Amino acid sequence: MTPAQLLEDAYDRVLENALAAVDGLTEEQLATRPGPDANSVAWLVWHLTRVQDDHVADVAGTAQVWTTQGYAARLALPLEESDTGYGHTSEQVAAVRASAEDLAAYLRATHAASVAYLRTVGADDLDRVVDERWDPPVTLGVRLVSVADDGAQHAGQAGYVRGLLGP
Repeated sequence: MTPAQLLEDAYDRVLENALAAVDGLTEEQLATRPGPDANSVAWLVWHLTRVQDDHVADVAGTAQVWTTQGYAARLALPLEESDTGYGHTSEQVAAVRASAEDLAAYLRATHAASVAYLRTVGADDLDRVVDERWDPPVTLGVRLVSVADDGAQHAGQAGYVRGLLGP
């Protein structure tokens, strides 16, 4: 298995779990928060997709799906176009409302762009430094695994919140 195949498998799992979390839910169900400051399924899936879109586009040197494919306009969230959800307040979490169809479409489009890039990544690429703001500097391999890990955690959280909604 190549590094690209390994990474693609990890990103595929995020896609499958996040899609399962939103499948068949109404916009109201997607926006339901199990506690006053908890995250909703909609916010979790939107956020994990925004982070993947933002971070992979950055290391790939490409534009984000969010803007280039019109998802920022389609979802029309009351947030800055560059917002990924990092550090959101409770009010900002509540503002993320979208249909399962729109969330799934954005997730699929972002996944397709990510996989297209991942398929170009070779073992020698993984040690390339992509972010010097950290100590130690972040390599491409660390960044791509971090995105997969973040996505897996949030997809799992979305699945859990979905389970709390009942059958």
